[in-house]
Amino acid sequence: MATAMLPSPSLPPTPRGVLSPRCSLQAPTHEQRVPDGASRRRHAPVQRARHEAAAYAREIGACVRARRWGAACEAFAAMRAAGAAPDRFLLPQVLRACAGADAPRLAAAAHALASKGGPALADDAVVGNAVVAMYAALGDVRAARAAFASLPERDVVAWTALVGAYANAGELGEAFQLFESMQASGVRPDVISWNTLVSGFARNGDIGAALDLFDEMRLRGVKPRVSSWNCIISGCVQNARYDEALGIFLEMCETEMPDAVTIASILPACTGLMALGLGKQLHSYAVRCGIKLNVYIGSSLIGMYSECREFAYATSVFAAIDGERNVTVWNELIQSYISDGRMDKACEAFNLMQQDGLKPDTVTYNNFIAAYARAGQKELANELLSGMMNVSLKPNVVSMNALISGLHQFGLCADALEVFRYMQLLNSGDAKRWTFLDNSNPIQPNGTTVTSVLSLLTDLKLDRLGKEVHCYALRNGLTSNIFVSSKLVDLYGKTGDMVSAANVFQGISNKNVVTWNSLLAAYKHNRKPEVVLKLFCEMLESNLLPNLVTVQIALLSSGMTMASGYGSELHGFIQKNWPDGYPVTLASALIDMYGKCGKIEDARLAFERSVEKDVAVWNAMMSCYLLHRMPRDVKRLFEILEQSRTRPDPVTFILLLSACKQEGSMVEARSYFYSMEDLYGIKPSLKHYTCMVDIMGTAGLLEESLELIQKMPVEPDACLWSTVLKACKLHSDLDVAAKAAKALFELEPNNASNYMLLSNIYANSGFWDSTESVRDAMTEHGLHVESQCSWLYLGKSVDSFEAGDLSHPAFEDILSTWKDLASRMAESGYAPQDDEPYCNVQVDPLSCHHTERIAVCYGLISMRAHEPIRVSKNFRMCKECHSSIKFISRDKKREILISDGCTYHHFSDGSCSCGDMW
Repeated sequence: MATAMLPSPSLPPTPRGVLSPRCSLQAPTHEQRVPDGASRRRHAPVQRARHEAAAYAREIGACVRARRWGAACEAFAAMRAAGAAPDRFLLPQVLRACAGADAPRLAAAAHALASKGGPALADDAVVGNAVVAMYAALGDVRAARAAFASLPERDVVAWTALVGAYANAGELGEAFQLFESMQASGVRPDVISWNTLVSGFARNGDIGAALDLFDEMRLRGVKPRVSSWNCIISGCVQNARYDEALGIFLEMCETEMPDAVTIASILPACTGLMALGLGKQLHSYAVRCGIKLNVYIGSSLIGMYSECREFAYATSVFAAIDGERNVTVWNELIQSYISDGRMDKACEAFNLMQQDGLKPDTVTYNNFIAAYARAGQKELANELLSGMMNVSLKPNVVSMNALISGLHQFGLCADALEVFRYMQLLNSGDAKRWTFLDNSNPIQPNGTTVTSVLSLLTDLKLDRLGKEVHCYALRNGLTSNIFVSSKLVDLYGKTGDMVSAANVFQGISNKNVVTWNSLLAAYKHNRKPEVVLKLFCEMLESNLLPNLVTVQIALLSSGMTMASGYGSELHGFIQKNWPDGYPVTLASALIDMYGKCGKIEDARLAFERSVEKDVAVWNAMMSCYLLHRMPRDVKRLFEILEQSRTRPDPVTFILLLSACKQEGSMVEARSYFYSMEDLYGIKPSLKHYTCMVDIMGTAGLLEESLELIQKMPVEPDACLWSTVLKACKLHSDLDVAAKAAKALFELEPNNASNYMLLSNIYANSGFWDSTESVRDAMTEHGLHVESQCSWLYLGKSVDSFEAGDLSHPAFEDILSTWKDLASRMAESGYAPQDDEPYCNVQVDPLSCHHTERIAVCYGLISMRAHEPIRVSKNFRMCKECHSSIKFISRDKKREILISDGCTYHHFSDGSCSCGDMW
């Protein structure tokens, strides 16, 4: 991002808003008595005060109609300074302005005027209702309740205002009880009352209750208006439940015509779902129906087009907005330029806004702070924070959140954490670097702050600090925030603490799809796909509809467990909910699922039926071919990709190089490697060099692979040295293995799989002392090997078999079946090395525990004779299991399909599809 200096706005002179009274000079009629001089002098101040009061009333009324709350409050303050007082007609407008400007002190002064103004004000129903509504809008529930209690008569307007106060404060139970009390007192709620209650539940995320109330409204004989639908749509959008918002919008369109508020409310849902097509349709609808392109619709449209990277449309919408553009619209335009990386245009818009007579607000500055932080320009971001103070703007929690999030995105994690630490300081003496802020009143972190920090700690796998932040959230009542709790589940899941993740999840009272997705993703990350599928069913039973992310996680888990039945049902769900074609993310997951379940033809069919094929979809199909050891199909598909004018990406070439490895084609591998940059401008990354080293190592060219590593323009990582070490195991090259192991342990001293690999190399070469030394080193470092696990798909369930776990209810039958098979194998001339399942779990944690063999035995017991046995495993299959299962497939005349994450094995009649090369 280009550095563009943001000038500080010049403050325009504060408008006093005092209108000069115009006295009408009119001759008296004969019916009027002309006062004498003394009388005229006596009545002049009174008349002057009336004229001034009328002038202020006109100005305040104009400001309120234009929603210029600050200007209205300034005029009211000037009116009081001039000794004039509002009457019962003006005071409600003043009270509304105080609420709109969020001015509690001025609000208290206006309320005092109403209380001390005698019966004409104190007993006026309109004034009393306005006081209750004002405190409700300010979020002062106690004051609203007290004002409500002081009313001589409580009509539907007063009751509705108080219900709104409690609903806005999130006290939905109290709001509902008040609503019931209103009816019990004989006051019949009108459509506005119902809308207030429905909106409260919707905004607080209880969409189900909001819809129930919506239905109840109709049963009580109150016909919902478009505004009633708008309440629910807006609530869904505010809670990021965009799919539900669109569903309710479509239902509304069956009976009602959307208005300007509907369009402005639903457009952010299009933005959240990146549904550019629907957003354009709504834009077209507004134009066709003559709906004025006001600042609300305009800002929503600009935001949508910007997020969907249609910046030219965003600019044209800004130019077409009717009437005066407010600060919100200018902010959307500035954000559009920032998103497009055009900081020079953003700064130009910043200056033009001021020339248009508008002062940049806190949101304006926050946009620039976030942009500079994301670009790593923390000094400029800090200067802007200081600049806000210079123009009488106070940085708020959103400013700090923008700074934390931006620094995190750029990778300045330590700086981001420092900002969070400052926000927790209780005295200014410790905040030396933040002297430009008002350290006497530190900005308190909110739910968004904690969510951003937890996201940062999740990326860094800092579980200890994550627990400290969790404690902070508990102490400050932030765990009720659905985003905080969901991110906590994600943090614990990514750091392997599934007990804590599950506990946090169980403590969430208002679980939604995002929360469920966090838990499902956590179990998938921890290689517990069978739990994912079980929880997915529980989620459906709780009447929550899965969204695109949920379905994607479930599809990937189905592939991991080879649960093709689940996968097929999910495919049906996708076809029902996306009848016009699969979203590309689901198309990729669907292809991956069928490929891992051994259904390559179904994977190919899903690929062909995908309406939109981006490079990720092509890569998913190539990956399937690679898994099934079909390298020629990988290359053939790449040729079709080139003809389709889809540009390959770096992943495409990783798949091509892997296909060359399967074929052992060094010449083709070199050709693809060099064509990346020559033909497509893709600079080879470390992963591509790792593929080349893998191909050379498999071919036995270990010294040549070391030469390539030395010539690379990038530093080798642990993955590359691990690849060299695997090649050393294949060719029993201890000299190169020692060099690779030394480099590997320097990079990853706590990775147990590296120790396992080196131990196996020494064991295969008969160096038992060295083998023991490696295992002793593991013990000293406190390293533990991930438990080996296999999964067997049985119709509607998935059974898991973890190394050392003897708790399966059919374990005795499994053991008996294996002994029978081992006996038959011995009779045929092949005796398995390990006669007992899990016989060496305690003795040797580094060896294979043959969990896939146990799963196959259970499949023989529990499945029909003609059904293929489908097993997946989280570790590469060992030679012992491979040989055993080849024998079982011939002896039992069964198809056995096993996916070990590296290769797909299709056993049939004593042979395997991998050709004994995996």
